[in-house]
Amino acid sequence: MLTRRTLLKTGAAAGATALAMPALAKGGTVKIGYVSPQSGPLSAFSEADAYVIEQFKKTSAANGLNVEVIVKDSQSNPNRAAEVARELIVRDEVNLICVASTPETTNPVCTIAEAEEIPVISSVAPWQPWFIGQQGNPGDPSSWQEFDYVYHFFWGLEDNVSVFLNMWNSIESNKVLGALWPNDGDGNAWASGVGMPPAAESAGYQLIDPGRYQNLTDDFSAQINAYKNAGADIFTGIPIPPDFTTFWTQAKQQGYNPKLASIAKALLFPESVQQLGDLGNNLTCEVYWTPSFPFKSSLTGESSADLAAGFEAAAKRQWTQPVGFTHALFEVAASAIQRTEDPTDGDALAEAIASTDLNTVVGHIGWGKDNLPPFAQKNVAKTPLVGGQWRRKDSGDFELLIVENGNAPEIPLDGTLETLT
Repeated sequence: MLTRRTLLKTGAAAGATALAMPALAKGGTVKIGYVSPQSGPLSAFSEADAYVIEQFKKTSAANGLNVEVIVKDSQSNPNRAAEVARELIVRDEVNLICVASTPETTNPVCTIAEAEEIPVISSVAPWQPWFIGQQGNPGDPSSWQEFDYVYHFFWGLEDNVSVFLNMWNSIESNKVLGALWPNDGDGNAWASGVGMPPAAESAGYQLIDPGRYQNLTDDFSAQINAYKNAGADIFTGIPIPPDFTTFWTQAKQQGYNPKLASIAKALLFPESVQQLGDLGNNLTCEVYWTPSFPFKSSLTGESSADLAAGFEAAAKRQWTQPVGFTHALFEVAASAIQRTEDPTDGDALAEAIASTDLNTVVGHIGWGKDNLPPFAQKNVAKTPLVGGQWRRKDSGDFELLIVENGNAPEIPLDGTLETLT
């Protein structure tokens, strides 16, 4: 395929200029594009972006790293994500793209960049919907291919499912599980054979799945009735934040009271829980980063606690989980750039990303490990995951306590799991 990069390489060869000298040594600038959902229903994922990017630019300048960061908003829309990826590549001529937050943003950006041979570092989407969602036929594993330019770090559905099951198995219940899964990349992955159903069945749970629903639904009565009629003691799902607020408020109004509710994605943010008031107390979720994580930044030397405190002081608001992973994206970017003789050479930069072996504020990041299926090992690096519970304080604010760490014992517990009823 004739790509923009191929054309540029051909033109450079014909021009025969002295390009072997490292770009940074010549005073050149490495242009980094950054894409995330800064507006729309997924915007909570990007509330740390401005702080982290400003911190990255200051640290880079202090270390003699000449970088420019061009920020684009996916508007929580996959079509817009693809559009801004093209803008970054064609108009802005970036050397590297960093992208974060849900498959609706990461997948279109990575698909465009892979086709155009532009290196990408991606995160904050479970690896299955990220990897499988970019394949031509997601339903046919034999057709799945490795990627040459896009590299993703995060955890997988198997990790989240395991964390949730560890919490559910620690309480007495009737093992009837209600599931709320939307018709989007995350929801379809969770509802599939690589998600919750087979694991729940193996663990002895009866799954109540009323089917997919469209994001921004305003009436969940049918789903609530299905869970009530089945007597589901445990409830789970992966809605976007506004949908869970709608669902949980209606569930309480209609008398659905499970013993435990474990919600992926929607409960990652303190603002989402705060909107629920007392209804948010003791809700559980996956935890991929908090100030309690025992890791340090390779870029600034800050501990997780230091990074969270710095964000809170600058933003005048409570820390949020994506602070750590947005920061880690730029840790990996800086490491790869520094290890590349000419970071404006996309092939060389992609190779540097692939060879990353880095301790970051979210844990160790390195591709090519055997803790994944063979088809994903080249392009996916896994990070630790634990279980958390939102606890309302006397002040009315919420704190997220780590209450389950079976898969990552190096991350300390903050409290013990409590039921809703």
